Amino acid sequence: MASGQRERAQAAAITPGRRSSEAEGEAVAASPAERVRALFGGHRLSPAQRRIAQFLTDHLTEAAFLSITELAERVGVSQPSVTRFASSLGFSGYPALREALQPIALSAVAGAPGEGEERHRNELQSAIDAEIENLTSLRRALADPDRILGIGRELARSVPLTVVGLRISVSLAEYFAYAARRIHPDVRVVTRGGSVAYDGLLQAREAGGTWVLAFAMPRHAKETLAVVRAARGVGLRVALITDLALGPLAEEADEVITAGTGSRLVFDSYAAPGVLSAGILQAMADADPERTQTRLEKYEHASEQYDFFLDD
Repeated sequence: MASGQRERAQAAAITPGRRSSEAEGEAVAASPAERVRALFGGHRLSPAQRRIAQFLTDHLTEAAFLSITELAERVGVSQPSVTRFASSLGFSGYPALREALQPIALSAVAGAPGEGEERHRNELQSAIDAEIENLTSLRRALADPDRILGIGRELARSVPLTVVGLRISVSLAEYFAYAARRIHPDVRVVTRGGSVAYDGLLQAREAGGTWVLAFAMPRHAKETLAVVRAARGVGLRVALITDLALGPLAEEADEVITAGTGSRLVFDSYAAPGVLSAGILQAMADADPERTQTRLEKYEHASEQYDFFLDD
């Protein structure tokens, strides 16, 4: 096989029940900037709120002692925006948030580990560092891959398999479906809500499908929740890849697999959901190795016959 994809599929087969000793090791002490980011973690922030969060992280030792007026002027937002930001994090107001930040700032002044490095990172480096944290968290969660292997088996058995992704999640759904078609005989994609989505789900169920794989990245769309409910309504089971383990979407799904999204820039990034998607594809390939090999060989033959790719 020219591309080596079949060999990669075999060599990368996931070993069930294997745990990493690193995943069970002791946690390393967090730096002040990491402690500040922990205050923001798990909260969906607007673009203006992200600017405030970024300023507080990058200028911690100064920002933790600014008044609300001074902080708003430095960031370039209104005072009500600062108040709403503090409230969105669960604080009673900006004074309570500042009170939580000041001990962290003082520890930074005292020379907490890694603060010098934090101070010299630009916004893009900070965004990449946040994604590395998401990948590290996902790595710990997948120390025992048995659950992913089980989901992969169920998705592999569902013929047809429906993949759902609306709005910002379309790209993840289309990536997954594109790759899954290499190893699965019938993969269907739903990227529109409403009656169009319902038609696709109903047809998939009537054709013998049993599972839907849905992607739901923030901001979570109401129409995604409607599609998940519609899938359950026609008798399909739903595996959901999302960033939150709790909430209406998670409550409707049969299986929920979480992966953090990067939220340090104006628009989110999806390193961890992308790796998780590739892992589920690998689990699907492992579930039926003979079918995987046959389909990859056929695809490679077609790609050579019709000259799909450049000779890199």
